[in-house]
Amino acid sequence: MATTLADDKVVRPVAGGRRSPLWWAAVALPSAVAVVYTVATRRLTGDLHYVLAALRTGGKAGYSPSEVFTHRPFFYRWFIALLDDLTSFFGGSTSVREALMGAAGVLLAAAAGHALFLALQRRVTGREAALTAGATGLALALAPRNDFLQPEWTAVVLAVFGVAAALGPERPWRAALLACLPLGLAVMMKYSTAATAAIGILLVYVVDRGRAVRAALIAVPASAALFGLSALGGSHELQWTHDMPLINQSALSRTGIHPHFILTRSYEFLADRAIATPVLLLAPGALLLVLSRVQGRLRRAEILLVALLIGSAALAVVVVQGNWFLYHAAQMPVLAAALWGLAVSGSRRKVPWLFAAVSLAYGVLPVLYAQAPKADQRPYVIWAFGLLALLAALVDAVLERRPRSDGVAPAVLVALTGLACLAATIWPGSPHLVFDGKVTETSSQYLAGMRATQKEADRVRAEMPANAPVLYLAFGDTTYYVDHAAQCRYPISTFLQRTRYLPDVADLKSFKENADCVDHHPAPYAVLERPWFRPGKVDPELWRRIKAVYDCPRTASPGPRIVLCVRR
Repeated sequence: MATTLADDKVVRPVAGGRRSPLWWAAVALPSAVAVVYTVATRRLTGDLHYVLAALRTGGKAGYSPSEVFTHRPFFYRWFIALLDDLTSFFGGSTSVREALMGAAGVLLAAAAGHALFLALQRRVTGREAALTAGATGLALALAPRNDFLQPEWTAVVLAVFGVAAALGPERPWRAALLACLPLGLAVMMKYSTAATAAIGILLVYVVDRGRAVRAALIAVPASAALFGLSALGGSHELQWTHDMPLINQSALSRTGIHPHFILTRSYEFLADRAIATPVLLLAPGALLLVLSRVQGRLRRAEILLVALLIGSAALAVVVVQGNWFLYHAAQMPVLAAALWGLAVSGSRRKVPWLFAAVSLAYGVLPVLYAQAPKADQRPYVIWAFGLLALLAALVDAVLERRPRSDGVAPAVLVALTGLACLAATIWPGSPHLVFDGKVTETSSQYLAGMRATQKEADRVRAEMPANAPVLYLAFGDTTYYVDHAAQCRYPISTFLQRTRYLPDVADLKSFKENADCVDHHPAPYAVLERPWFRPGKVDPELWRRIKAVYDCPRTASPGPRIVLCVRR
């Protein structure tokens, strides 16, 4: 364990006892089964549908990913566009294409984990490298639907590549040069993901301070250069970079700083995030086990300070954006998984059995919690589970001091408990959405809702001629399933819809361009999703322009969510 958190010099791990690759196959096989099941059943979340819908319908209108507004930055648009092009090459139904895209994402996660394994082999034992990198890769591959392929998830994958590049090569400056591209691209995924790149630098700092400084010195100008490249590559990139934060009604810049609300909501959010990905409940206990093996008070204090700084940075991104979406903290479970792998593999005498038993139990916790009465689903209950894991780790830390060796086989069994915990996110009864400690939607319920949306979209499609252009006054899921060509570079009317919350959005240049899609060379049809667009709530002048061009059917309440409007 001392090699893992060594100072700036590289410490070569000493070969241990005899190892059997057959034992590690016992971990690899069930891991592969879990990953294949996830790829086949996970499907994509609504935010990915939004981006794909904008890219596809905008592409049919003749706009490249550089020129289509998707509420995401330049490099992330191209990342998703390339994945989408890959799936279109193979073809197939919507579910097949989503599975292919999921398989591509899993391969990226596996490549990141393998790169980290190769880098860690130079500094720790084979068992530590395998469990730490393996847990990292599995946390990415088995990520909840809400996290998977999101900008935050992609930034974590890139940050793992960056950490591996910074620690792997023999020459520090060469390592820094290799790390600057993935770390810079991590920043470019959403700009707020600069925190993820910074966390990567802090992780390198824990292992090798000199390499961390070098990586930071090169990654910062590299990020600036990539941003400049995106501004040159997209004619509207600077405009959208300015306007996108201004349409978020929940951003801290809009609401102001209210310490009591931030603390209360952070307490609730961390509980929500932990029950969705229970490996996060194990993070405090894993940190305790790691610190118990570090020699020297100053070194322990330094590592603890860095850990607190990393946790604060991960939470600060959520607070600043103000939406409190679970995927905004996609880096948290991956960090927790890596820490768990380091904690359970670093013991030289005794496997932390109590901590492993808790890890195994938490593999079924989210499904059981989702089935509990709503009155019992409270944040403090979730925090209590985290405390239980911490107490188990404390007992194991005390017992670890006894002179006993458990061997290879028990270590593999512990690895399987970690797999069970990481796989807690993939089951039909696992939470999809959690708010204030309450599971508001499970995975199976989300998929049922998507099937209902697809059915409504199919009904609307049947009312139009094939390939007829459309003005979408609808959110991403509807646009994704209707899939007719848009008429302008704003396939989804996000800027128009946000005036229902923020009237001053109408002053933005992007709003005015989006509004011109209504009556400048208008499409013959418009798809209106009433619960999302809310005609009575958006800018009144905008709605007058829409009514002047399109005849939308009046529907009684409750009526169809999605209606087809025809150009007058």
